This record gives sequence, structure tokens and C-alpha cells, in this order.
Amino acid sequence: MDKTGSKKVPKKRSPRKPKMVEHLRASAQEFANREIGWLHFNRRVLAQAEDERHPILERVRFLSISGSNLDEFFMKRVGGLKRQKAFGVTAKSADGQLPTEQLQAIRSFLLPMLKEQAACFEKLKNKLLQHKIALLKWKDLSAQERDQVKDYYIKNVFPVLTPLSVDPGHPFPFISNLSTSLGVTLRHPDQDEKLFARVKIPRVLPSWIVVENSQGEKRFVRLLEVIQENLAELFPAMEVLNIMPFRLIRNADIDRDEEDVEDLIEMIEEELRQRRFAEVVCLVHGPNPDPWMLKFLTDELELGENDVYEDAGELDYTDLNLIADLPIPDLRFEACNPVVPAVFADETHSIFAAIKESDFLFHHPYESFSATIEKFIFEAATDPKVLAIKMTLYRTGDHSPFIKSLIRAAEGGKQVVCLIELKARFDEERNIYWAQALENAGVHVVYGVVGLKTHAKTSLVVRQEPEGLRSYAHIGTGNYNVATAKLYTDVGLLTSRDEITNDVVEFFHYLTGRSLKKDYKYLLVAPVNMVQKFKLMINREGEHAQAGRPAHIIAKFNNMEENDIGLALYAASQKGQRLISLCGVSAVSDPASQGCLIDCGWSRLLVATWSTRGFSTFGMGPRIPLMEISLLDQQTGWVGTFTPESRQLSQF
Repeated sequence: MDKTGSKKVPKKRSPRKPKMVEHLRASAQEFANREIGWLHFNRRVLAQAEDERHPILERVRFLSISGSNLDEFFMKRVGGLKRQKAFGVTAKSADGQLPTEQLQAIRSFLLPMLKEQAACFEKLKNKLLQHKIALLKWKDLSAQERDQVKDYYIKNVFPVLTPLSVDPGHPFPFISNLSTSLGVTLRHPDQDEKLFARVKIPRVLPSWIVVENSQGEKRFVRLLEVIQENLAELFPAMEVLNIMPFRLIRNADIDRDEEDVEDLIEMIEEELRQRRFAEVVCLVHGPNPDPWMLKFLTDELELGENDVYEDAGELDYTDLNLIADLPIPDLRFEACNPVVPAVFADETHSIFAAIKESDFLFHHPYESFSATIEKFIFEAATDPKVLAIKMTLYRTGDHSPFIKSLIRAAEGGKQVVCLIELKARFDEERNIYWAQALENAGVHVVYGVVGLKTHAKTSLVVRQEPEGLRSYAHIGTGNYNVATAKLYTDVGLLTSRDEITNDVVEFFHYLTGRSLKKDYKYLLVAPVNMVQKFKLMINREGEHAQAGRPAHIIAKFNNMEENDIGLALYAASQKGQRLISLCGVSAVSDPASQGCLIDCGWSRLLVATWSTRGFSTFGMGPRIPLMEISLLDQQTGWVGTFTPESRQLSQF
């Protein structure tokens, strides 16, 4: 609303050319391609689904994750490259490739991967059958079972379906992102002309239908296949010539111009609306497609042959989550019970008293997230001595206990400030909902920083104590999300040290009040001073190694894209024997080609728990205790550094 009470109309923005900056040393000899590196990562995810050492339902879950990852890859990475290609962007990637070259390399990598996914699915189906879990086709059902499923279809599915035909009176229908459909070629009995119709597989119904069985076997048949086998009832008296299952993926790399934006939340809402109607980047179909129908679809959707993929397995592997969720403990990983530090298990001992006595560095999920970090915010919300709570939220999940605690604190009269990052990809809608819920409760909400994406995971509690005000802080990797905290490996620090908390106070002033402070004493804040500091630390270890002093850098990345950091690692590694150990998805291409001595440990990262964040250490060699621990972020690389000796903590 404006000052007159009238609803503001979002400005209509015309598409702008993507901003691309080519690195001065873009070269395949020095850097790997970012997109191909990510696909190698997802290939390792698929390898977990193929690993026979894992329980079968966990393997099914990994296959689902592999498919979900590829969906996001198409939406973000392929969508972004296609937008660059459409605008004629000629800036090269780190490894010196144009957008068109990258798209071709991606396709060459994906074609065999999709075949591997389909082969993996067939193996898993056979393995599931050994455990009396049958994923069936319609033809596999007995006559009695078909009658049972048909009855379910008539009562629960048929009324929901909406067949949409295309003719002069019916335009080509809108097909939503990630939706699975049945394309149908029809013919009127009195005409020769072929007609196209589309039947959307409804997401409001389970994707697998349970088939009743008295033999103790769990039997399922695809909803898609049941609809396909009963399509004639949707088109009475029409001749069904051919049926082709297909699925669309739309671009999620929407142009974002924050320079002239008046309302960030309004801009994100408009972006979500645009994303629904964004251009299609990929069409996936099943085996043996109808050539006429495939051409019709590609023409209507304005796709080229390189935008079309065949998948002989599942069109949507995320549907397998219904199978992976089956309550059969023997077919899952053994449940892991996180450790609760003794001082946090004592309900009579204040968490603030514990932090006042000692810092705590946690490794989640092996140490309990709910009994430490969640408890920290909960006690802050209910403690009458706490005056203020400040927090950053990136991905919170549904039914977040942190949101409840912040609302309770605000309603109790405490000053509560929360930065909710609206630009968290694919969580924008949820974050808008939580932001509005917090505002309605009286929380001061900040919608991120214009021009930046806030990945910092930080909270600050200000408490009135006998000696005066004392601040307590949590700084860590990961998200304040209780669900992913049980799956992803992260580290976090709880501290009340003035030298750290004073900087955290200033950091929140930066986030909420346009502070231009740059001289943080113990924090590294991107984009203020982080890259420069890490270069200095890397160079320092190289100089130690060159002088014959003990030196070592250990870094674990999810995705490190800062080319200058990669070059600094190259330079440092050339000065010492096995100076640097790297793990994870990195921009480093072939260290050996640069004369670098870098140990890479790729395969150890992907196990039952996910390593989505990381840490690095800078120290005086393996014989001396590590001096600095750095936290990393999955999208921006290093998050920060903690030095026990100087109590240095870097954030962002």
C-alpha cells in the first residue's frame, strides 16, 4: 500500500541481459567447469543408490535425491545458461567455455547419467521384490487386483482429472513446472486429422497406489500407469492413437534487478509469479515416444532437439519418496542418536551459565542440535532476564520451533529482530509466510540486504546480569532447520566472549541499519574483508612451508567458485610438500598440471549424513594443534575462521 492506501502495482520489468564477468585467467588448464563439477557430485549421489552395502530403502532415497538434484540443476544452472545464450552473452566460464559450449557439455554428461538412473531403478525394483515390496505395472496385476485398482480409480482419481484438448476453440494449455502429464493423440471417428490432448497427473493424490494383498507383500502400482490404462473413459467415442508420458522443467533463473526496487518482498512475490510462467528449459519423455506428438510439443514449447531427454525409468524420481518412507526399520540405516553434552542435559543448569563458563563447539548431527542450539533460543525466549534476541534465518523448514520461540519472545515484550533471507532459492514462498507471521507478532523483520544474499547463520542474545549486560552468540554453518540438522554435517559455536559478541552486535547493525563498518576485529564479513583475509592466510601458510616451518591447510568445500582463492591455493601448494588437503566440489581443476601438491578426498564426503557445509584449518602442521578453524558456506565458499589462540571468528 502507498500513503493513500492504494495497492501498489509492481513495476513491469523487461528482461535484462545477465551480468557476467569473465575472469582474467579463465582457462581449462587451471579450473574445472562449475556445471560439470556439480554433475560429477550428483553422479556420486547416484553411486550411493547403486551401493549394495546400503539398506534398500536408503538406496531408493538416494535415487530420489539424485532425481531431485537434477531438477534443480535444470531450473537453475541450465536455465541460467540458456538465458545467457538467448542474450548473446560471450563471457567465458572459469574454464574458458561459452554458454553454448557448456550446454553441449552438460547434455553429453547427462545422457549417460539418465541411462544409469533408469538402470539403477530396475535393479532397485528387483531388490525390493526380494523384500516383498513390489513396484508393479498394470499388466502384472491379477484380474482381482485390477478390479480393486479400477474401483479406486473411479472413486478417487477419475473426478479429479481434467483432460485438455487442443483445437481452434481450445488453445495449447499451460503446463506447470515439474508437472508430469500424459500426452494423448486422438482422432475423431469421422475425421482424419490428429488431435492433441493433455492429462495432468494430479499431485494431490499419492503417486503410487497400494494394492491390497493378503500374502504379506507390499504391492504398488503407479498412479500414472493406472490413468494411462483407463484413458479411454476420458475420451468416449474418440480413438486414442497414442499415449506419451512427459514432464516439463521451467527456468528458475529469473532476472532480478534490485537497484531500483522499492519493496523487496514485493519484488520476490513478483519473481515467484514470473517463475510459474518462465520458459521451458527441458522436456523429458518416456521410451518409444510418438514422433508426431513429440514434434507438436517441441514446436508449441519452442524447444530444440537438445532440450529433449528420454528417461526409460521414472519421469519423476522424487515420487519414490513414498516407497523410501515405508516404516520398515530393518531396511533403513540404523537410527543415530545424537550425543547431548552433559551440561546441556542438566535441566537445572542454565544454558547461559554454561556458555558463560566455557565456549562450546558442536559437530552436528553427531551432537544434538535440538538440545543445544534450539534450546539456546528457546531459553532466551522464556528467560525474563533476556532483553533482546537477534537472528538470521535462511531456510527454516515447516513448523519451525525457532519461529515459535521468536514469536513468544516478542509477545513477552522482548526486542526481537530477525533477518529472513527472501532470496533463498525455492524457499522464497515459505520465507515470505514466516516473515509475515513474525511481523504480525511484533518482531522487527528485515528482508535481507539489497544486492546481496545473506548466508550467515548467526544469533545474538542480550541478557541483563548482575555485572551488567552480557551478550551470547551462536555462529555456525547449516541452517536453523531442525529437519536438515539431523541429516547434514555442520559445526557451530556458542560463546559469550566479548571480543566475539561485540563484533556480532556490529554485524547485526550492518544487516539491519545500513552500517558501513569495515574494521571488524574478529569477524570476516563478506563482501567487506573475507576474500582478502583468506588470501593472506593462504599466503602465510605458503611462506611457512617455503621457509621449512610446519604448515598445512585443510579445506572442505561444497562449491568453491572464487577463482582468486583457487589461484592462491595453487601458489601456496607449490611452496610446500602436501601443504593443502581439499575435499568436496571445488573449482580446482587439475592441481598436478600446475605443479601443485594437493590431496583431494572426494569419495569420503557422501555417506549416510550429508556434508553440505564444511570447514578449513590453517595450522602449523600435523604435530601442532590446529590453530584456526574456518566455517564454509555451500554457495559462497569459506564462511569464516575461529582461532583458539586469538579467539578470532569469521562469519559469512
